Amino acid sequence: MHIFVAITGASGALYGVRLLQRLHGSGVAEVHAALSHAGERTLRHELDLTPDDLRQHAHVWHEIDDIGAAPASGSARFAAMAITPCSMRTLAAIACGLADNLVTRAADVMLKERRRLLLAPRETPLHALHLRHMLTLTELGAIVSPPMPALYWRVRTVEELVDRTVDRWLDLLDAADTDVQRWNPQDARA
Repeated sequence: MHIFVAITGASGALYGVRLLQRLHGSGVAEVHAALSHAGERTLRHELDLTPDDLRQHAHVWHEIDDIGAAPASGSARFAAMAITPCSMRTLAAIACGLADNLVTRAADVMLKERRRLLLAPRETPLHALHLRHMLTLTELGAIVSPPMPALYWRVRTVEELVDRTVDRWLDLLDAADTDVQRWNPQDARA
């Protein structure tokens, strides 16, 4: 199984970093990754990290402008792609079929090949055009899964909150590992 993870310029770079870390340590054969220019800026601002800090969590690293990289071709047979966080610019480009960089081209390939594409938009509040783009992408087969906190887990740290969201995304990507926490109604009664 090959999975492509992209981090774009929306706030929430920690989600993408954590997804990369979890996928790299799982049974996924190859984790490919890319970072948009705005994603790089957000990564530095929010986490004091550079692209070099992320390269260790991907088997293959791609430059955003390399439109000829493997994820840009349907013949590469990626099982899934996740864009987290997904900026509204990236979301709009994909919804409109604007494949102008590796991330948007790879997402377009995932849609045309009917493969799993998970988008984690991180913006609030949303206006009608944001919602229309999300609806369009959902109708095309994408999974729109914003990082909304599941407070029933009784999380105590930001890291726990991020991990519970990443657990859900791993399931949606069909790449769950043994560290995924599952809901147990018995826990709620304790």
